Amino acid sequence: MIAGGISVRANKSQPINRRLGIAAAALVLVATGIPSAQAAEPEAVGAVQCDAVRTDWTAQAKPQADPESLLNAYSNTGKGWTGGDSTYSVKLSGGRTAWIFSDTFLGPVNPDGSRPTTTPFINNSFVVQRGDAVKTVTGGTAADPTALVPPPDNGWYWFGAAATSNSGRNLDVVAIRFEKTGPGQWDWRWHSNYLARFDSASLKLQKLIPIPSAANVQWSAWLQRDGEYTYVYGVEDLGSLKFQHVARVRGDDLAAARWEYWTGIGWSPDEHASVRVLGGVANEHSVTRWGDGYVLVTHDTTEPFSRRVLGYFSCSPTGPFVNPVELYQTPETGAYGSYGDGDIITYNSHDHPDLRSGNTLLVSYNVNSLDPNDDLYADVSIYRPRFVGVTLTAAGTR
Repeated sequence: MIAGGISVRANKSQPINRRLGIAAAALVLVATGIPSAQAAEPEAVGAVQCDAVRTDWTAQAKPQADPESLLNAYSNTGKGWTGGDSTYSVKLSGGRTAWIFSDTFLGPVNPDGSRPTTTPFINNSFVVQRGDAVKTVTGGTAADPTALVPPPDNGWYWFGAAATSNSGRNLDVVAIRFEKTGPGQWDWRWHSNYLARFDSASLKLQKLIPIPSAANVQWSAWLQRDGEYTYVYGVEDLGSLKFQHVARVRGDDLAAARWEYWTGIGWSPDEHASVRVLGGVANEHSVTRWGDGYVLVTHDTTEPFSRRVLGYFSCSPTGPFVNPVELYQTPETGAYGSYGDGDIITYNSHDHPDLRSGNTLLVSYNVNSLDPNDDLYADVSIYRPRFVGVTLTAAGTR
């Protein structure tokens, strides 16, 4: 999700560079003195009290949680997916888990752990896990793989949050469309939001359906089923300033039900009435049930190229999200990180609630490079998701 130098294969690897450009733009804005997103957030007042908010939580993190080693071993075979980002997951019938990726490298992998510069690169894919068995799902053919959602003219689709609908028969993935606006490296922009509907058994694309896109909000960060509603979490991305927004639909079908938008005091059918709920969130984050409340997991975007993964707590799916706790610091990040490379960044952490164990969250995050044309081809291990088990323990009450 990001952008770095001139691509050695501009026709294929340029979208990764574009994602890197989002992070680079954030650095420029911070350097020019624009205040942080968190500082711009209005003070949370009138929060309903629940144990999730009243509790002082401490976090203990254990890296290399499952399924990290399984995906790494599969990647090393070079027989399909060898790396990607986004890293959403959905439980499907038959004991399957669909791992949902945006920009994706496919095999082969060289014996020294590098990638050939001719390796296939596509903008979205699935990796399906059943027990210890893993397979890659793409469009096209084995000889000529393509993205699951084919790119439009002059653009591409990245995958966001996903869920099932229609009693599990559909796998619905938010697909956000980007487009080029000119010939230059930075001449591109977010265009609109779509719902990509797949048959959950065959994983074949059925429809690509437009969803609300009028208010400069990418409604792709997270989908959370709660009672009779599905809550849709989006991000208003202004570069270094990123703000969470919340919408909802009754039931589980984002394409058929009427959307409503959180106004700070209630719900409105007008997308432009949607208010900023929390600043400093990443484009991909999660909001899931936690005891009698909710926990929000996100990378900290109040500082550029942060290594900090934060948890916030709320009594409502619409916030306010308060009492941030540092869940983890990613060890790969920056010149003093595990790669010893100042170009290595981490981003877009979120929870996988279907794969939790008790009070231990399963948090994933993505690893990338500001110099992808060298680093991502030289070392296949960089562009893979990491998984961390984060155990939250009550240390007292407020």
